[in-house]
Amino acid sequence: MENMLLPLFLGLNWLLWGVIALMVVFLVILAVAGVFRRNPRFSPASTQRRIAVLIPSYKEDQVILEVAADALHQDYPSERYDVVVIADSLKPETVATLRSRPIKVIEVKFDKSTKAKSLNFAMEAIGNNYDIALVLDADNLMAENFLTLINNAFDAGFHAVQGHRVAKNMNTPVAILDAISEEINNHFFRKGYRALGLSSSLIGSGMAFDYRMYKSVMKTVDAVGGFDKHLELFFTSNRLMVEFLEDAYCYDEKVQNFETLGNQRRRWLSVQFIYLGRHAWPAVKALATNLNVDYFTRTWQQAQIPRILLLGLTTLIAMAAAFFWPSVETKAWLGLWALLVVAFVLSVPMRFYNKQLIGALMQLPAGVWRMFLSLIKIKGANKTFIHTAHTATAPHLQKKPGKNGNAGV
Repeated sequence: MENMLLPLFLGLNWLLWGVIALMVVFLVILAVAGVFRRNPRFSPASTQRRIAVLIPSYKEDQVILEVAADALHQDYPSERYDVVVIADSLKPETVATLRSRPIKVIEVKFDKSTKAKSLNFAMEAIGNNYDIALVLDADNLMAENFLTLINNAFDAGFHAVQGHRVAKNMNTPVAILDAISEEINNHFFRKGYRALGLSSSLIGSGMAFDYRMYKSVMKTVDAVGGFDKHLELFFTSNRLMVEFLEDAYCYDEKVQNFETLGNQRRRWLSVQFIYLGRHAWPAVKALATNLNVDYFTRTWQQAQIPRILLLGLTTLIAMAAAFFWPSVETKAWLGLWALLVVAFVLSVPMRFYNKQLIGALMQLPAGVWRMFLSLIKIKGANKTFIHTAHTATAPHLQKKPGKNGNAGV
């Protein structure tokens, strides 16, 4: 019996190793490519396009006043852009304060709120007299030259641009881990992709689009969350390049506890599987018939398990194999683990290598566990709007990024 089970065990081991190896090699390629990515420097635009800065705000009374006021202070001509706050379930006094400022306030109310519904309603309300739609979250602050850099990229011919979202706060170990995670994703899926000649991934905020195109595509969004994935797959399937501007900084509040992190990731995971199911076969056909590598790669990226969970799983298997099953298979797992660590090390900006990192890494096992719980509780996560609340207590950062994009952290 034992002799019969051993080949089966070995076969399953190599099958699992092969699946994880594909994921790891994919990340290693992106990590190495990202090292060689050079941020594009576009010439000053000849035309100052009209920009609608769209800020959906669902119960964000604590942060929206600061964010909306901050958005008015750009080095872009004030008559060429409008700040549009989409007020969903804000307090009357918050709405009144917003209306007292040079801000367009669009009040909305839905039985089931989603960001896509708010954006669609607002764009219908403000009309079509805009060239660019720029989407922010209700906690986002823009560097003063953000709109200028976006406009320069559009003048160079792009129809979609993703800004560089960085941490606004790193006041807890969880916030530090979240900030590092975002920068790793920036390196893999924005710098790495662009270095390979593929489109940048979208994040969900700090992103800008051709206004009419964006308005048209957003009408087709039917998911509760993850409209950025919908847009990303639309652009790549139609061979429209998305640019990434590394020096266009958008400051984003990072989650400060594992409960919020788990809820957020659960929503993101649900979105991944939904869009993988919708686009898996069309992406295969697009690769086979039109050699659309961008669309294929972006679709099958949705099958990738979260990076933190991939690291935790590979670490556990490698440790278990080393202790209980020293063999050629063990060396294979240890090699895979080492490759993954190299990919992460290449992707974390140098500014994060400090004494705070040690404390944050101590929390990593808890983060892996939370991610695992998110995975097993994923059912129905995209049928209900899961709101990530923000606070006004996070340390406010200077608007001018310092060395290596460090905004005074």
